[in-house]
Amino acid sequence: MQRPFNTIGIIGKPSDPSISETLTHICAYLVAQNYRVLVAQNSAPFVHDVVIESCNVSAFGKHCDVVIALGGDGTFLAAARAIVADDIPLIGVNLGRLGFLVDISPTALPETLAQMLVGNYTEEQRYLLRAKIIRNEQVIHEETAVNEVAIHRWITPSMIEIITKIDGVFLNSQRSDGLIIATPTGSTAYSLSAGGPILYPSLPALVLVPLNPHTLSNRPIVIHDSAEIEISFCQNKQINALVTCDHIEIPDVLISDKILIKKEPLPITILHPIGHDFFEILRNKLNWSH
Repeated sequence: MQRPFNTIGIIGKPSDPSISETLTHICAYLVAQNYRVLVAQNSAPFVHDVVIESCNVSAFGKHCDVVIALGGDGTFLAAARAIVADDIPLIGVNLGRLGFLVDISPTALPETLAQMLVGNYTEEQRYLLRAKIIRNEQVIHEETAVNEVAIHRWITPSMIEIITKIDGVFLNSQRSDGLIIATPTGSTAYSLSAGGPILYPSLPALVLVPLNPHTLSNRPIVIHDSAEIEISFCQNKQINALVTCDHIEIPDVLISDKILIKKEPLPITILHPIGHDFFEILRNKLNWSH
């Protein structure tokens, strides 16, 4: 059987020497199996006694057939944002703590990886969000997010006053510490800790979760993922807000700015081992059966 992948990119947790043993182990196995291996430049120094190539992650799209993210969910999110435009599938190896997205344990290497690289895997598509900051009718910043876009009050003890529109139609106004707009992928992250529902990964939906709303009847709401969400502010005095896209911060958003959030047209493809079970992951990670 012809294997579907020949050149494999590896992205590790940046500047973390603790990945060295597993990273070296994976690279040694892949090189011995005659795969071409490209390691991200900030991870390559952690590979020992194995001859590999290194390059910038931005070049992975030109060379790689699949990318392995080695670390926790944060590493996986960064890898997904980096390669989403290149239509490269992504495999996650879990070296972190919780790991909803990275579902291969280092103890299962290299057997599980070997099976996946010859085509024995299940495939899943996850969509990202794109946030645009609009000031004076101009886009001043754009960023993508796999998990969520969050609007926070910034360097102020006061709540912020947010107006939300869905496809141009007024939804509500709220006084709160902020608002989370999460994908199904992000529904098990920040959104969950703020009281939002868990969404099944393939559900075409987004969830809006208020952060500590002044009015307790202001509850999370689930909408279709084709909607465009517009956030604006309505307080009288000038304060700054902070917008985060996953862990990337966009500070100093003004109350005169607008934030537009919409689903990215291109999904990221995640490859899972045969037998991957989302509900089993929930049971294990959230201790539902203990």
